[in-house]
Amino acid sequence: MPFQNVWSPDAWRARPAMQLPTYADPVALREAEGRLSGLPSLIFPGEVSQLRSRLAAVAGSKAFLLQGGDCAESFDEFGQQPVESTFRVILQMAVVLTYAAACPVVKVGRIAGQFAKPRSSEIEVQDGKSLPSYRGDIINGSAFDAKDRQPDPSRLLSAYSHSATTLNLLRALSQGGFADLHEVHRWTADFVRSSPQGERFEELADRITQSLAFMAACGFDAERAPQLHAVEFYTSHEALHLHYEEALTRLNERTGRWYGGSAHMLWLGERTRQLDGAHVEYLRGIENPIGVKLGPTASPDDVLRLIDVLDPDAGDGRLVLITRMGSDAVAERLPPLLRAVRRAGRTPVWCCDPMHGNTVTSSNGYKTRDFGRILLELRGFFAAHAQEGTYPGGLHFEMTGQDVTECRGGAQALTDEALSARYRSACDPRLNGSQSLELAFMIADVLKAARQ
Repeated sequence: MPFQNVWSPDAWRARPAMQLPTYADPVALREAEGRLSGLPSLIFPGEVSQLRSRLAAVAGSKAFLLQGGDCAESFDEFGQQPVESTFRVILQMAVVLTYAAACPVVKVGRIAGQFAKPRSSEIEVQDGKSLPSYRGDIINGSAFDAKDRQPDPSRLLSAYSHSATTLNLLRALSQGGFADLHEVHRWTADFVRSSPQGERFEELADRITQSLAFMAACGFDAERAPQLHAVEFYTSHEALHLHYEEALTRLNERTGRWYGGSAHMLWLGERTRQLDGAHVEYLRGIENPIGVKLGPTASPDDVLRLIDVLDPDAGDGRLVLITRMGSDAVAERLPPLLRAVRRAGRTPVWCCDPMHGNTVTSSNGYKTRDFGRILLELRGFFAAHAQEGTYPGGLHFEMTGQDVTECRGGAQALTDEALSARYRSACDPRLNGSQSLELAFMIADVLKAARQ
């Protein structure tokens, strides 16, 4: 089906839609959509424009993108502590990368809306019993019983409520003094503080504190420099549940253009990037920055066609291409994509997701990821860009600031046996705060070497 010049938020409904739930009560679904459409947008057009300008700087090799957060947010783990702990670690990672790369770091969270997850199977089987797969709290519950696994339209409204509250807290944290660089020593969680990476961060914090004192002694009025007291922080999630996204799509009266009101940045998943599919149709019509996940099956032709559809006007800061090749495939599969896009004269943000292509099952049955393989893919990502003369613009992690045990290895040397101690993810394994900071220091060394 060809793409039409005239677009509307519901145009996706005429396209084949993957990964969407089937609701038993269509009337209840329409009622939930109607209520959502009457609620305020969670974000504002000016914030979308600001993020696009920041991403344009990344595409121009003048900034770096750090995107991270939960695999799938949970209604049950909602509260100040989980949000604050993840925000704290992203701040720490950003400071480490900023210091190494000597350029601004654009901070984007997988948060305040990451409630839906694509699944490889419609059905989950446990002990011979088959039920619909868990698709994220916006759709159904994770408990393995028939009632919890039934898609429930009222969860759309719960997702909005949780997102609004989380956004309110994030705005307070980013603008209300928590992110003040003078408080950098207070960002480290207790379980990270005594680790090697915690000690290394304290050394960096000492250098930052000394630099601030030096600037003050030279007459620089730090009290009146907003960059030292607050940060820009943006939200993102996969635009998977199109009923939810359509209901929160809003018209910018000033420009006459549509934007997605559920998050600052939305991304297209590896399982839903069919060119004639509903998700591409929806995302092509909104003004938000759009991410595109690209796995090892993505061909240069696939990528160029997606770029032409999603960004026909070559808009500044519009596209973030997020590669997730796996450590074994990145050296072979990534360079042809970089080469084709460069030859086409396009300059998207290139970002590496080293998590999804490196998922394995542990000896005791846990879904996990190896820290070593994550690091290998990251190194392969930077090497491919160096080979092709393109800019490695960002990193995309599934992580949490909490002390979970879900990914093997790292300085903590987590083994298969250790995973059961604090394995809390309902979907995919996440780096904990200590592993996230460790990885940031390793990438910082790569960035510093490239800069020098």
